[in-house]
Amino acid sequence: MQDSSGTLCITFNGEIYNYRDLRRELESRGHFFRTASDTEVILEAYREWGVDCLSHLNGMFAFGLYDQGAQRLFLARDRAGEKPLFYALSNGTLRFASELKALMADPAFARRIDPAALDCYFAMGYVPGDRCILQGVNKLPPAHAMTFDVNTGEAKVWRYWQVPEFRMTQYTNGEVDDAALLDELESLFEDAVRRQLIADVPVGVLLSGGVDSSLVTAMAVRATPRVKTFTIRFPGYGDYDETEHARLIARHFGTEHVELEAAESTVDILPLLARQFDEPMVDSSMIPTFLVSQLIRQHCTVALGGDGGDELFGGYGHYNRLLWLREKLGWIPFPFRRGIARICAASLPLGFKGRNWLQGLGEELRNGLPLIATYFDASSRRRLLMPEVLNNGALGKVAEEIRRRRIPNDADLLQRATRMDFENYLAEDILVKVDRTSMLNPLEVRAPLLDYRIIEFAFGKVPSRLKATSSKKKILTKMLAQKILPPEFDLHRKQGFSIPLAAWLQAGPWKDFFRDVLLESDGAIFNRPFVADLLGGQARGRSNSERLFALVLFELWRKEYKADFPYIL
Repeated sequence: MQDSSGTLCITFNGEIYNYRDLRRELESRGHFFRTASDTEVILEAYREWGVDCLSHLNGMFAFGLYDQGAQRLFLARDRAGEKPLFYALSNGTLRFASELKALMADPAFARRIDPAALDCYFAMGYVPGDRCILQGVNKLPPAHAMTFDVNTGEAKVWRYWQVPEFRMTQYTNGEVDDAALLDELESLFEDAVRRQLIADVPVGVLLSGGVDSSLVTAMAVRATPRVKTFTIRFPGYGDYDETEHARLIARHFGTEHVELEAAESTVDILPLLARQFDEPMVDSSMIPTFLVSQLIRQHCTVALGGDGGDELFGGYGHYNRLLWLREKLGWIPFPFRRGIARICAASLPLGFKGRNWLQGLGEELRNGLPLIATYFDASSRRRLLMPEVLNNGALGKVAEEIRRRRIPNDADLLQRATRMDFENYLAEDILVKVDRTSMLNPLEVRAPLLDYRIIEFAFGKVPSRLKATSSKKKILTKMLAQKILPPEFDLHRKQGFSIPLAAWLQAGPWKDFFRDVLLESDGAIFNRPFVADLLGGQARGRSNSERLFALVLFELWRKEYKADFPYIL
């Protein structure tokens, strides 16, 4: 879209939830509008405030805005990283897109795998920050902006927003008023949902039956008299069935409830997802997320979900375990714990239950964070690929240091862990998974809990004791749930959105497909004995399903896009 003067032009992906308020403010400042769109509001906001317009935007977005007068391109990405933005800068030329596939459409683009990014992928399950799996490409990180001078070729990247520090001093005598915090959370949540329900297309709520999606449903009912909720059932897998919990919420709030039944997942879905994800990512829950999006898209084009609640308010089980570890084992001298960790890493096989936690004993909890969710540690990464692929020597050496530099500098262990997950796991896994699978259908998924006001509230005002302890999770949000959800609602259940991948790999088409992809002789890059041992360990009951998924998805992605290793002899 161009502005009325024809000097500004924008390409925009996303939604601005406060665009009506901004429009009224800009009109009071003398701006005129030709459309009713949020896109034009961004253009006029830039005319009024320049690059500082970002501080006025509440939404999920990635955009490129060209200012003809200044001969400058302005790129920006939303605070949490809900929408993606890739760019390649070389020889005074900038290419940018919302998908890496767009950059690869250039026949001159060299599809070479970046060794440091590959090391991160096998260690963490994703490529963090501004890195990209392909050399010569960067991701604009969440909450960052960039300007590019067309005349000089000069680029500048900066962070325009960051997670606030916890400010205990703002309270009288240093005391936190729990009731006041609960009221503030309720008010912010209600307003965020109300804003995100605004659309010119049908809107629904993804109701899993968990705390966060149930609270979204409760707030939606306050904002509009007719709310449509959706729950997905996976036949034959009772442990993954959320139907009864969702029905309870739907009945209580009187929503128009739709129960959808997912088809049996087949291996055919994996090449499709490998093609859709710009970078490979280790998260097999991308499969049910895709199936959910596919089914819901038949009924609506916009859906609200509960993403962000675990990172903001302490909902993951590893927070409890980290706090327990500090309480129970913190007295053990660090050199002794580190020795135990090294022995366990050397003697216990991949997939051995508890191995990652035992390795985590080697991390200093006063200022560090153990990588509990590691897929391949440094030693196993060096054994993973064929020797000729390892020619550059990066694999198994850099991921831990890259991750260490990303650990927040916070003395509070829980603050450190939740901030780390917000800026890494949420941004690089959860939000990528939701964006890529929903856009493939296409369904727009919105996350009210990622309204930046709720993010600032969660990190700036909520103390750790109201998030999690060694035995409790999501304390403040469960207080809100207790207040507004039906009394029979189970506050303590937590069902992750997943598939029975381990069971599928015991026999049948999934097992055969994984073996074919990983052990084929034509162009194999993985060390066959190492992979065979992983497969054998999985058959004997070890927990290697996500590791095997990591290898399969990478190989499917690599072959789909014909990505090369620049350092092969």
